[in-house]
Amino acid sequence: MSMKKIRVLSVGFGNMGASHARAYNKLDEFELVGIVDRYPEPARDFNAKFGTNYPHYEDFALALKELKPDAVSICTYPNTHEAFAVEALNAGCHVFVEKPIASTVEGAERVAALAKKLGKKVVVGYILRHHPSWIKFVELAQGLGKPLVMRMNLNQQSHGKNWETHKRLLNSLTPIVDCGVHYIDVMCQMTRSKPVRVSGVSARVSSEIGENERNYGQLQVEFADGSVGWYEAGWGPMMSTNAFFVKDVIGPKGCVSIAAKTAACSGNSDNIDSHTKTESLLIHSSATDADGNFSEPDKWLNTSDEPTHDELCAREQLFLYNAIINDVDLSQHIDDAINSLKIVLAADESARTGKMVTF
Repeated sequence: MSMKKIRVLSVGFGNMGASHARAYNKLDEFELVGIVDRYPEPARDFNAKFGTNYPHYEDFALALKELKPDAVSICTYPNTHEAFAVEALNAGCHVFVEKPIASTVEGAERVAALAKKLGKKVVVGYILRHHPSWIKFVELAQGLGKPLVMRMNLNQQSHGKNWETHKRLLNSLTPIVDCGVHYIDVMCQMTRSKPVRVSGVSARVSSEIGENERNYGQLQVEFADGSVGWYEAGWGPMMSTNAFFVKDVIGPKGCVSIAAKTAACSGNSDNIDSHTKTESLLIHSSATDADGNFSEPDKWLNTSDEPTHDELCAREQLFLYNAIINDVDLSQHIDDAINSLKIVLAADESARTGKMVTF
């Protein structure tokens, strides 16, 4: 019996769109049927590199009508995610959508409700959920006791093309929303507790962006179990690379930290591959002996043999494939995506209003 191929249309062909398209092009489980992008060059270059002839469209609706795909991969700017997802679902397609699922909680809920009504699968691009070292990081954090203290950031010293991309992204959302949903999702997995309040601050650290845009921000979130989390993110050529990559969790029994020495070094903050690297985990136990000295040495867990960014994208697509073929219930997946979005948007609201948001 031959494998059923999922015919997929790729929409948006920037860094993430191209990564997912490379996965579709490589995996036997999928057949890439077309590329939708405002510009023809990315599709042309992709076809030239891989010796393919995928058709290029500027009009999403026309591509849906003519190609009739089984699934759509949405990797456009976040303020378009909801509209494209709704259009794809109404055309009978399953959906893979890069994070966040929408630019508002209400929009995310509309997508989720429509998918449920139509019996279609929606997978949100939480790439860290498919990384074995990040899975281990969450597992170790869950063994530290409660409450947890979670400290994470991802400041990107972007320049050139990447800074131009970040400036366009600022038209849709701030760094603490765009990047924050990943790491807030990690915090929610670690605690498996509901958020109770969140606060945020932000700053406009560039004259090249709009008066009301903010290219730096940080948030603090408190969970019902007493756990607390801190996250910061900034974009631009002015950003410091000193401690730009902090991934650290503390609990009563000790702490665990990602020690990505290569990925976290100066000059790598703008490299998309470095954003998922762990390289090693440092595990510290708080246990002491009768004299009050530490009774266990710190442990290093080597994770250097880890998937590349493209390999992680392929794992995400295999997750989508399995959900479609085996009719996997994705209710928890979607609920988690909406929950993390709710937290970062609340932090954004707090940063704008100067008031703490309670849930």
